[in-house]
Amino acid sequence: MAVMTDAEIDPLLEKLDAAQKVRLLTGESTWRTYPEPAVGLRPLTLSDGPAGVRGETWDERETSLVLPSPTALAASWDERLLTDLGALLAAEARRKGVDVLLAPTLNLHRSPLGGRHFECFSEDPLLTGRTGAALIRGIQSGGVAATAKHFVANDAETDRLNVDVRVDERTLHEVYLAPFEAAVEAGAWAVMSAYNKVDGATMSASPLLESPLKSDWGFDGAVVSDWGGVRTLLDTARSAQDLAMPGPEGPWATGLLDALEQGLVSAEAVDDKVRRLLRLARRVGALGSPRPMWRPAVTPAAQRALLRRAVAAGSVLLRNDGQLLPLDPAGLRSVAVIGPHATAVRIQGGGSAEVFPDSVVTPLTGIQEALGERAKVICRPGLPLSPRPRPLGRDWSRDPRSGEPGLLVRLLDASGAELHAEHRLSGRIVEPSVAVDGAASVEIRALVRPPVGGVWTWAVGGWGAISLSVGGREVLAGTFPLDSDDPTRVHVAPPEHYARAELTAGEEVEVVARRSLAPRSGVATILAAAPPAGDAAAALAEAVAAARAAEVAVVVVGTTEQSESEGHDRESLDLPEGQDALVRAVVRANPRTVVVVNAGGPVALPWHTRVPALLLAWFPGQEAGGGLADVLFGRAEPGGRLPTTWGAAQDDVPVLDTAPAPDGRLHYEEGPHIGYRAWLRSGSAPAYWFGHGLGYTDWEYEELTAPAGVRAGEPFDVRVRVRNTGQRRGREVVQVYLARSGSAVERPVRRLIGYAAVKARPGESVVAVVRVAGRALAHWSAERHGWETEAGEFTLLGGRSAGELPLTAALTATAAPPSSGAGVPEAADRDGERSPSVL
Repeated sequence: MAVMTDAEIDPLLEKLDAAQKVRLLTGESTWRTYPEPAVGLRPLTLSDGPAGVRGETWDERETSLVLPSPTALAASWDERLLTDLGALLAAEARRKGVDVLLAPTLNLHRSPLGGRHFECFSEDPLLTGRTGAALIRGIQSGGVAATAKHFVANDAETDRLNVDVRVDERTLHEVYLAPFEAAVEAGAWAVMSAYNKVDGATMSASPLLESPLKSDWGFDGAVVSDWGGVRTLLDTARSAQDLAMPGPEGPWATGLLDALEQGLVSAEAVDDKVRRLLRLARRVGALGSPRPMWRPAVTPAAQRALLRRAVAAGSVLLRNDGQLLPLDPAGLRSVAVIGPHATAVRIQGGGSAEVFPDSVVTPLTGIQEALGERAKVICRPGLPLSPRPRPLGRDWSRDPRSGEPGLLVRLLDASGAELHAEHRLSGRIVEPSVAVDGAASVEIRALVRPPVGGVWTWAVGGWGAISLSVGGREVLAGTFPLDSDDPTRVHVAPPEHYARAELTAGEEVEVVARRSLAPRSGVATILAAAPPAGDAAAALAEAVAAARAAEVAVVVVGTTEQSESEGHDRESLDLPEGQDALVRAVVRANPRTVVVVNAGGPVALPWHTRVPALLLAWFPGQEAGGGLADVLFGRAEPGGRLPTTWGAAQDDVPVLDTAPAPDGRLHYEEGPHIGYRAWLRSGSAPAYWFGHGLGYTDWEYEELTAPAGVRAGEPFDVRVRVRNTGQRRGREVVQVYLARSGSAVERPVRRLIGYAAVKARPGESVVAVVRVAGRALAHWSAERHGWETEAGEFTLLGGRSAGELPLTAALTATAAPPSSGAGVPEAADRDGERSPSVL
């Protein structure tokens, strides 16, 4: 759709008075903006969605397709795949009536302790920018706005509403702003401002929204706040912030019109905000002619096939000693599938991005379906059930009114009379589907038939007055006042309050949980339970026996929602208690062991050198088990390469801090040296370098050729010839890095400047043509506030990871006059970019 020009928008602005304009700039509700019939504007619907499109409600009955986590998508280093997946997200958004998708997340993996890194792509600005740009192109090809977030330096969760990130100007431009610049170059229609401050200014009031975002880069879309991110009036209204979400309350809703009328905020500033909102509305079909009816372009089976292919594409094979993988399904007679995540796989991270899948293929199911009747598959958890309560579901609870599996949820008035009732499927984030005037409390009621007897642990999540009765006996009662203004904590992950009650196996009891409702405390409620703790020694012994008796053991370990989720950073990189011991015990019992890691970001792997095959599956989405089986049994190659460096131990990681100092400041003292750059500067080697990943064939790097000299600002090609020296057709991700010795400015030891993927048959040589952007040789000058290129000799390095670069070539740069920083950088090679054809 053609961009709506100011000349087309201004006549619409003339139809609106000041009050109508101001009303448009705060949301009408949590997920919608106001309509304005005077100009033919319907409401815009926004939705969370990096790994799926939830829509307007937290309702497990409204299911969504669940993609692999963004870390898994970045691990594919495959922009064609990302564009197709973006088109899939657009189709999901259209199905749910969503106009603006709050994705992608372009913050960086500065520290592996970042709790939300599963939602971010990588530690490298180039890989993050190219991956995000590909996803944006796919999303917007379907007429849905992509939102690049969270602008900027929102790279950790600790005190995220108030932390003041202190970062030098050069690092800000070269590292943290770079992925957002790539998003603008890709044509992103929206950008989300972050909660945090940068150099003292809250991002919703930051001058960075104007320069470089709008004036220097030419961003013509709308800047939407993170939810609740506009907390003051004049500074945010005078800034380049355009839309305050959610609504209908907020500083702009209550004070902006008066400020405008008093001349405290200019009419030009308000007009620009409205102009951008109208432009966004036109792009998504919400302004003027009605949006066309949506019809699915492909079948559900084709959608699932794409998601399954994405699982394999992002899986990273870290080790494969003795070429244990791929397994030969025809020759296997017995397989032991072990670990808590084999049947309870984490398909996504926790927090506001969470969606509800219609179905999930577990690793156990994927392996069983792949082997069929040919082999005996034995599953043992290896660990007792987690002592943490899990939400009630359809397995051993039912609605006392209908008898259907699940729960009954009611809204009650102050006297306890029922105002509304509905059947629900899960006790996870229960939010009634309707809002009812006069509702004073939420009640969750279920008949529970415990599979085992003993003392069960119960949890009710929420705020206010909370009670819980089990079998007619009250076991929890108290008042828990709201203590946070973080929207995720209030509406998605409220605190859980615990009680214990003894149950008899097979004997059904009624469980009733209630919480009071109060302004600004949300309505989300959680009802969860955990059986008595099992025998850890017995569980481990059963797993070891199963592994010893099988030809091959597959152990699936990983993180939990408590260790990786929005709203808090990780305290440790260790796997949850007992998992390291389980891996060691199984490997001792069966030397033919494959370990699969189910995590969104790096974890410590103290046993990694003792494991013959180590496969990183990330949070792989709903088709987890099918895609994993494809890799294990050689139907697909593990296509992933690490987007983040993995250390052997937490103490080895050079950049670790995520918590601000007592003064609220978090200093990025390492400058541009994050990720592999920090490891290179430290002089120590990680367990696995950024870019590392093995396939099912071998490659020899034969030759790197590049121009002998280039003029500053001009793009150029680097050609790398590689040969497939293995026995299978394969795909290799060829990476090119840049180094400069004796520089007059501080630089990373080397940094990624381009990459391209190639495929070849056994014995075949192919040439990867890596397009390098014209600004790759430049650095940001804080003195002159622009890009400069230092004349002289640079070194190009080619190889398969930041730590394995066998090929080099010299390149001489001829300096050009310094730039002002204006304009958009030339796009790097997009690995065979094409229009999305999947949807």
